[in-house]
Amino acid sequence: MNYRRLANTGIYVSELCLGAMTFGGVGMFEAIGALGQEEANTLVHRSLDAGINFFDTANVYSVGRSEEMLGSALGARRPDVIVATKVRGRMGDGPNQIGLSRVHIMQECDASLRRLGTDYIDLYQIHGHDPDTDIQETLGALNDLVRAGKVRYIGCSNLTAWQLMKALGVSREHGLAEFISTQSYYSIAGRELEREMIPLIDDQGLGLLPWSPLAGGFLSGKFTREGAADPDARRTKFDFPPVDETRGHDIIDVMREVATAHEVSVAQIALAWLLHQPAVTSVIIGAKRLEQLDDNLGSVDVALRDDELERLNTVSALSSEYPGWMQVLQADRAPGTTRNWDQYTKK
Repeated sequence: MNYRRLANTGIYVSELCLGAMTFGGVGMFEAIGALGQEEANTLVHRSLDAGINFFDTANVYSVGRSEEMLGSALGARRPDVIVATKVRGRMGDGPNQIGLSRVHIMQECDASLRRLGTDYIDLYQIHGHDPDTDIQETLGALNDLVRAGKVRYIGCSNLTAWQLMKALGVSREHGLAEFISTQSYYSIAGRELEREMIPLIDDQGLGLLPWSPLAGGFLSGKFTREGAADPDARRTKFDFPPVDETRGHDIIDVMREVATAHEVSVAQIALAWLLHQPAVTSVIIGAKRLEQLDDNLGSVDVALRDDELERLNTVSALSSEYPGWMQVLQADRAPGTTRNWDQYTKK
């Protein structure tokens, strides 16, 4: 296992992070995974043995049960790892049991600490944007948790680039703790993050923690143009995140060829592609069975050649959008040349 520095902090996290969304199986999360404590223990201990020191969960995963199970599985190993969890989602029927207000954040941080069986959270992340709460209130509450020692670092998830940059600006203006990372959807079948967010991440020195690197199982190798090879595959019950399946299958065709050349699974190629992206810090993987976890762990040993990366990048490339294509045209600064404009000039 390799380790990468988390943003500009002094801590290092494994390049794979075990996500605990499959733990518990309460409510809507039953379609994602319904692992019991013994099964969760097996996955967590196997991850630790493989060198994973980074674990991610959220208070809404199975209404807190995921946090409880992760904390129990880590047990005495808690000081050896980096634990991340999240706040924002609804945790009760009351009007203030959702969102990013000071009230909800303070209540939920204490509840997460109890469920995890710990007195600090390494990375506390907002789970998305809350349009009803001013970002300064949210950041002020998070800053107080950092100052109180309940939280070491703060991060965000599922924000747009402008929302994240605004939050960084507010933190700097008022001397508050800053988001050090974003947990965002990113896969070879979903590269929209490259339009605005990854340039921001690079510019601001943030960590990137991709979730759903297999696009909800679409890139696992179980899905073909004819349908799912495994009728129990998660995506047959929970079709998320959205994928352009026609384009996706074209990507998988190339992935299968590369996987065959390396004698690995299609899923390992999907994870390896992400691990080859410079902006990525740690890829969040999830599993319901030990063999799935073991297969995912093998991705760290897959070294893609430059020509293979070029093929994968080409088949999965985003279509050009404004103002991106205009900035590419304007990037040619060589005196007397207009190379980038030639493709638009009628001969």
